[in-house]
Parts: sequence; structure tokens; C-alpha cells
Amino acid sequence: MAASLTAMAVTPDDIEIELFLRALQLRHGYDFSQYAPASLKRRIVQLSHSQGMRTVTGLIERVLYEPGFMSVVLEGLSVPVSEMFRDPPVFRALRDHVLPVLASYSQINIWLAGCAHGQEVYSLAILLEEAGLYDRCQLYATDFNDAALWQAQEAIYPAREAQLWSRNYAAAGGAHSLADYYSARYELIKLDERLRRNVIFANHNLVTDDVFCEAHLVLCRNVLIYFGDALQDRALNLFRDSLRRGGFLCLGIRESIDFAPSARDFSAVDAKLRIYQLGNKS
Repeated sequence: MAASLTAMAVTPDDIEIELFLRALQLRHGYDFSQYAPASLKRRIVQLSHSQGMRTVTGLIERVLYEPGFMSVVLEGLSVPVSEMFRDPPVFRALRDHVLPVLASYSQINIWLAGCAHGQEVYSLAILLEEAGLYDRCQLYATDFNDAALWQAQEAIYPAREAQLWSRNYAAAGGAHSLADYYSARYELIKLDERLRRNVIFANHNLVTDDVFCEAHLVLCRNVLIYFGDALQDRALNLFRDSLRRGGFLCLGIRESIDFAPSARDFSAVDAKLRIYQLGNKS
């Protein structure tokens, strides 16, 4: 009886999505099985509609047989949406409480995991530049979406975003005008090359890849909300193992480490803003 009810609860959409995820893993090695189901389902259905398909099944054939279609899938499933100085109080707290500690190091490694189109990479680069620390820094900006990484390296964005970003920058304690860091042409802005001089962009998948640097600060904002609990725990362990003792972790303000066993290894610098420090727990 129970098995019958379970079978009845499975919709055709659920079956198609399961087959689609299996095709992604078997054909291309991308495992989305531990992502949060509701948001993943929504993005897959949106992707199929954006490709003019009535059902998800059409995506399976294209994933299996169409070279290059995987980049479209990754762009659709990775949610590379952000803005410069998003949540300004977070960047003000980094400026006021974290950068003064990092200033004690002669070389500073920073990992920006899930960097999407790079807006937060350049936000942090501006903070470091204004704190006089940027020349001592190496920033590793990673994402599993190569198309997003390419756009991040280009550092070209719609000019319509500039007004909001300028307000965010001022609210985050910016020392100048955001316009000092970009040139505008037609309907686009291009951030200055100087902000990119110490950034390495690289492909890294939080689902499957391992630690690759010893960091003083890890930023991974608004990525874990798309993961299920087990995958969130894996990512947090990865961040913990990447940080040197006393290093900092900054998550999105809707994310938390409280549920995870690794939470015991961190102390809160600002729990509301989701800024934590490895060790230093009383």
C-alpha cells in the first residue's frame, strides 16, 4: 500500500528530472543530486522553457548528443546572479573587522568560491586596494561554470547596474566614488584592469573537487542556499580545511553554519552578517 502511494506521488516531471540529472552525471560528470530539490527543479523547468521545450525530456537528448549544450545547462542551473557590494553591511564589516587582522600578514590568500560573474571579486579587490593591502593579496576566484568565469574575467557589465552598485559601495564605507574604478561606454561599464592584477580565475566544483590553497579568508555567498544539507556540510568542511587557523569565512546572510558539525570549529565574528573565524573559540 505504501509503495503504491509513493508511486502515485511521483509526477512525470519528477521522473524526467531524475533522468535528466542522471544523464548529466553519466555523460558529463556533473552531480546535482545533492542540490536543494525545490529550487533545482524550478531551474530545470525554467531551462527547458527557455529552450522552447514543452517538457524536460527534450533537454536529455540535447545533453547526450549536442556538443556545447552543456554550457547552456550550467549557465541555467548555476544561478550566477549577484551585484557589487551586495549587502553593504557585510562589506563594511569586512573592511572594519577582518581586513585589519589580515593586515598583519605579509602575504594574504583569499578564495572566492562560486564567484559567478565576478561582482564580489571586484568588490573585495576595491576594499583591499583602499586598505592598502591589495599588492600583498592573491585572490582565487572559482566557479564550475566556465561561461560565468569568462564573463567575470571580462569585467564588463550593464551600465544600468552602476547606480545601485554606487549606492552599495557608499553604504559599505567606500572611500571614493565607484566611478573611479570603471570606464563607461555606450550602455556598458568596464572595471579597471588594476582590480584584476592579483586575481586567478579557475574552474572548481564544490561538489567534487578538493582543497587547493591555504586561505586567510574564504568568501562563498549565496551558493549554499542551493545545496542540500549533506552538500552544504561537504562545502563547509572544504572551507574549514582550506583556512589557516584564525582565518575568516564569509557566507550569505541567508546562510548559516549552525546545523553543521564543522560549526564547532568556528567562532562568530558577526553572526547576523555570517562572518566567522576558524578557531579562537572560548
